[in-house]
Amino acid sequence: MKSAAKTLLNRVEFPVLLAGLVIAGGLWAFEELMEVARATTPHAFDTEILLAFRQPGQPGVPIGPSWLEGAMRDITSLGSTSVLVLITTATIMYLLLIRRRGTALLVFVAVAGGQLLSSLLKVGVDRPRPELVSHLVNETSLSFPSGHAMLSAVTYLTLGSLAARFLPGRTTKVYVLFLAVLTTVLVGVSRVYLGVHWPSDVLAGWCAGFAWAMLCWLVARILQRRQAVSDDA
Repeated sequence: MKSAAKTLLNRVEFPVLLAGLVIAGGLWAFEELMEVARATTPHAFDTEILLAFRQPGQPGVPIGPSWLEGAMRDITSLGSTSVLVLITTATIMYLLLIRRRGTALLVFVAVAGGQLLSSLLKVGVDRPRPELVSHLVNETSLSFPSGHAMLSAVTYLTLGSLAARFLPGRTTKVYVLFLAVLTTVLVGVSRVYLGVHWPSDVLAGWCAGFAWAMLCWLVARILQRRQAVSDDA
């Protein structure tokens, strides 16, 4: 039994195994957070973290220097639909110009599929925006999961992994992926700071976004390997 498991692990590449673990872990965590979102009252960690971003006794006043609120507005725009569509469209057009049609299709499916999945999940859970603190930006859609957090994860991780494939050197690849993760994290934090999402909304968005991005990457890798085998036959 042990030898069979060892043989299987030897055949499975580490990136594929890691992607599978991310997908499984993301789905499990999302399911747990969905139970939190469906509760009739906010969870303690949601209220505590949300209030931690406000001045004590002043739920309408965010913490930090005066410039921080403006900075958070700028950061949160990096996860807006308009910015992500612009970045994705520019990337797809470039890939088409250099005749990378398959890669362009992967980017489109990953981002468009992520947008559709986010919208369906919002309607399915039907969680309202938090009213515990004042909203520092206007939002009218449902709260769970955070679309900004989820689509940032999908878009920046997809584009980061794509760029890493063509960049030379391990350090450069790690740096690009680090920037993708950092941008995703900052966008999510900005949503809580601005008072338009519960922390569990953002965590769920990250979980779903990471899982979806990894699933798209895994499918693309499998298809690429099958195409390579077919070309060699």
